Amino acid sequence: MDSLEQMPKGDTMRLRKRHIGESCKLFYRADPLKIVRAEGQYMFDEKNNRYLDCINNVAHVGHCHPDVVKAGSDQLALLNTNNRFLHDNLVVCAKKLSGLMPEPLSVCFLVNSGSEANDLAMRLARAHTKNHDVITLDHAYHGHLTTLIDISPYKFNHPGGSGKPEWVHVAPCPDVYRGKFRDVDYPNQDLGKKYADEVKNICKKAREDGRSICAFIAESLQSCGGQIITPPNYFRNVYKYVREAGGVCIADEVQVGFGRVGKAWWAFQLQGDDVIPDIVTVGKPMGNGYPVAAVITTPEIARSFRNTGMEYFNTYGGNPVSCAIANAVIDVLEKEKLRDHATRVGNHLLNLARQLATKHILIGDVRGVGLFVGIELVKDRESRTPATAEAQHIITRMKEEFILISSDGPDRNVLKLKPPMVFTHEDAEHVIKILDEVLTEVEDEPPRKINTNSPERRKLEDGYMSCNEKKIRIDDQQKEIISKS
Repeated sequence: MDSLEQMPKGDTMRLRKRHIGESCKLFYRADPLKIVRAEGQYMFDEKNNRYLDCINNVAHVGHCHPDVVKAGSDQLALLNTNNRFLHDNLVVCAKKLSGLMPEPLSVCFLVNSGSEANDLAMRLARAHTKNHDVITLDHAYHGHLTTLIDISPYKFNHPGGSGKPEWVHVAPCPDVYRGKFRDVDYPNQDLGKKYADEVKNICKKAREDGRSICAFIAESLQSCGGQIITPPNYFRNVYKYVREAGGVCIADEVQVGFGRVGKAWWAFQLQGDDVIPDIVTVGKPMGNGYPVAAVITTPEIARSFRNTGMEYFNTYGGNPVSCAIANAVIDVLEKEKLRDHATRVGNHLLNLARQLATKHILIGDVRGVGLFVGIELVKDRESRTPATAEAQHIITRMKEEFILISSDGPDRNVLKLKPPMVFTHEDAEHVIKILDEVLTEVEDEPPRKINTNSPERRKLEDGYMSCNEKKIRIDDQQKEIISKS
């Protein structure tokens, strides 16, 4: 038995089954991995097999980054207490966070998790607006607390969920590939505006029904919903409509913040410098695996919360160890220029994936920005029928090839890649090479039956340029611009 194990894998599995709630998700349930250590973009099992980690967006600057480990261990050996005592780490962390945000986002509340952050954001919004109703997006997930399950269709519309509460309004997910307004159906139209108008209609209907909008909450790029890239002009218009209705706008950056998109620190900034939410929530990558998260808002909203008269206290939120680690993560991101790295490697990964799409008709769409990438699998490109079973098989096969990926989206047919930010060009090439081999296996066994007169066959033979091929041309142009800069 490896010295990093306390017991053999079989005993670990038996104890988990006996003492851990069965509803707790386990990756690769039929043949779970026992991970005993990790470093950079790699995880190692009890047999010292090395797995390339393409899904662990929590280990943001790489598993067990030495600077982060040192910051945490040094502070833990010195002091760990609550934030009702003065401590430099807390105020330095708040200053760093607010310094990465556009004005007027300058007041921070430190908490332990993304779920706590989103719950507190809801409290801030209600204290400020004195309203109650919330607008959320279809397929959204914002956390595991009761208040957040209520605004997460990803949960309340699925087994065990109790459906939508009366005070929750669900807007269509701004998915231009599979959503209500698809790019193929509305070519050359402003789909961001079309999707935003759905929120405008919700605000109008709520007012007519005598209801008042407290907040609009959305991930800046929807993750569990299927790696959705929000169309331009969406948030610009949505924020305008929500504010006109008396609500505030919450940007959930728990999955995509801290430079994952490469071009900016926060994904909402991809929509333009003039697109600024009223409240931003961050978590997961902030602590590189250590529990720390935050809410950043305006002085005005923070003042409204204070004026309720209710003291806010979080025993562990903002403790010196959490803040030391968060400060180290931000320092590493800047020192190692990981945002620029995410742009370069992400563009390379996207380009390779889109080239792969010209070879494999199982790939319906490739989308992403920085190191936030989704590959949507379909049984037929015309009907866009989700290839759910194929996606699950591919995930298992990739694991057998020592690459860890997962799937999401309402049909669980979108392969999602959100690796640690230290993921390299060579890693990207290796993932695509193995994915190519696995896709070939899936398409050849059983043999892919394509009618010789079908639109798919004609497109493949006649040099038809798919949406992914068009994206490749754009990627190549961007790659040339980056290489010259």
